[in-house]
Amino acid sequence: MTPKQARHLRIAVAAVLLVAMAAVLAIRLASRTSVLVVGVYGLAMILCGVVIELSRNGRTRLGTWLLAGGLAAALAFDWLILP
Repeated sequence: MTPKQARHLRIAVAAVLLVAMAAVLAIRLASRTSVLVVGVYGLAMILCGVVIELSRNGRTRLGTWLLAGGLAAALAFDWLILP
């Protein structure tokens, strides 16, 4: 895979995850309204936007690690902390 293809792939994955996080946020807010829910999923959505920008600027490996770690942390917070 060429670096250009890798950048486009990371941008596409981050965009899909951004939409998925928005959908999960809407579902979670429908079941319970909490500032923590908005905070966790809002930060995950911001993280997806940061990864898109990093990928556009050629920092694909950093973006990949940041996306994987950040989304794992968001899911862990959802499972452990959120009521």
